[in-house]
Amino acid sequence: ENVSLQASNPGQFEHDSDVLWQRGAAPETIAYHGRVGINTDAPDEALVVCGNAKVMGRVMHPSDSRAKQNIREVDTNEQLRRITQMRLVEYDYKPQFASVMGIKDT
Repeated sequence: ENVSLQASNPGQFEHDSDVLWQRGAAPETIAYHGRVGINTDAPDEALVVCGNAKVMGRVMHPSDSRAKQNIREVDTNEQLRRITQMRLVEYDYKPQFASVMGIKDT
């Protein structure tokens, strides 16, 4: 079976020996071992989306007791003291960043 790819930027597929896309363990899935960028060619995380994202289902972020151990109460007075030491800021986005990201209110 032949597959043809046309790169939008020259050199994108120069490393043919690097196999990053694989069939996933579950049916009808694929796995990519690297960083993925949507509307960017320089992702600095596993997935970077420059623009809006629409999610029609749930975004799963497990953070309940099934994923944790050594759960214990904290000293609320100590935590409030630590919060008062935090540096809180307000800011405006730079106009050039806001326009690229589609942000109207900077």
